Amino acid sequence: MSHATPPPTPSRTVGVVGAGTMGVGVAHCLAAAGHEVIVVDPVPEALDSAPARLNAGLRMAALLRRGPADGAERTVARVRFGSDLTELRTASFVIECARESIPVKQEVFRSLNAVLPPATVIATCTSAIPVGLLAEHVDEPGRVLGMHFMNPAYAKDSVEMIRGEQTDEQTLADAHDLLGSMGKQGIVVGDAPGFVSNRLSHGTYNDAAGVVQAGTADAATVDRLFQECFGHAMGPLRTADLIGLDTVVDTLHVLHDLTGEARFAPCALLTDLVAAGRLGRKSGQGFHAYASARR
Repeated sequence: MSHATPPPTPSRTVGVVGAGTMGVGVAHCLAAAGHEVIVVDPVPEALDSAPARLNAGLRMAALLRRGPADGAERTVARVRFGSDLTELRTASFVIECARESIPVKQEVFRSLNAVLPPATVIATCTSAIPVGLLAEHVDEPGRVLGMHFMNPAYAKDSVEMIRGEQTDEQTLADAHDLLGSMGKQGIVVGDAPGFVSNRLSHGTYNDAAGVVQAGTADAATVDRLFQECFGHAMGPLRTADLIGLDTVVDTLHVLHDLTGEARFAPCALLTDLVAAGRLGRKSGQGFHAYASARR
């Protein structure tokens, strides 16, 4: 049973760059809405594990009564995986979900500029990198915007939409239409490091980790205070585990480099956990332990 029934819309071919957690999550949402999806990632390990992770996400969505209306099998059949960006030439819309690194994403945008038709919209699912830093690497910067999906993408009804200085109205309208087909709405904000959501949230994750590092409270207690005293559905450290501590650290580095604000320098506990492979839910252990890790 689907959580929401979006208005009927013509299906389209949508490209997704990156087969990591967010890339697979975005592909899940698109395919569940009836779109044909091409997921491209040059890393064999990411591609090898992507189908299993897609199926796991669909099973979880079904448990939460947010599954696709026409079933998981048809959704999976709409997604194909590849390793070469040239496979995206037929896409009318591409969502970039590569690693949170300015050089990595800029190289992806230069490559997309070389292979995509000029009318194809390019959205970045960056956590913190300003859209303008990526749009300058394409010939038509008006077709670039940010679409910051939150994890898990299938469970969130809203997406932070970032309008760059050169993003044109048609690009915004096209993005709103695509989100609407998925039963989601876009909340438009201006362009800046971290935008609104991660400019505020990642400082909190870092501070919460610092509290644990200092021995003031353990992770369970920090999260319990946020849930029971502030009414949050999930505490900051369990949220960081859900995002992936490696992604949190990458995002903090971007925010620190672009703003120069000391509060975004990742605390030692965060970097130590990542170095130890304790990446959060996807590895089975982060600030908290989880029953199963990503396969």
